[in-house]
Amino acid sequence: MDWKLELVVVPVADQDLAKAFYLDAMDFDLIVDHRAGEHFRVIQASPPGSACAVALMANAESAGTVRGLHLVVQDIEQARAEVTGRGVEAGPLIHFVEGQPEEGPDPERRDYNTFFEFSDPDGNSWMVQEVASRP
Repeated sequence: MDWKLELVVVPVADQDLAKAFYLDAMDFDLIVDHRAGEHFRVIQASPPGSACAVALMANAESAGTVRGLHLVVQDIEQARAEVTGRGVEAGPLIHFVEGQPEEGPDPERRDYNTFFEFSDPDGNSWMVQEVASRP
């Protein structure tokens, strides 16, 4: 039996602000924006090329508590340039040597060893990781 991760809930304080960030600044694709009654709204969006989406759920008490979600890209320098070009504050490229972070990309450009971080308007944090060997 296949088990597929297809949706991760990201709690946000303001769904419209979060929707604008993920669609405009991060270039995610809108899957659904549905209201059911006066107080319930589901917004789902996915990163380009991903089978997994995020659900931007209104939850002011938990907004900003998600940490360490990973996005995987083939070219991390291009990915960082794209998001910073759209106004996203992104951390520097880092890689790890003997478990310690060092600034800059992995000198050998090994898969799974170059990253940068960013956060959404609520403070939910993401890591972008380079895996060039994936198609």
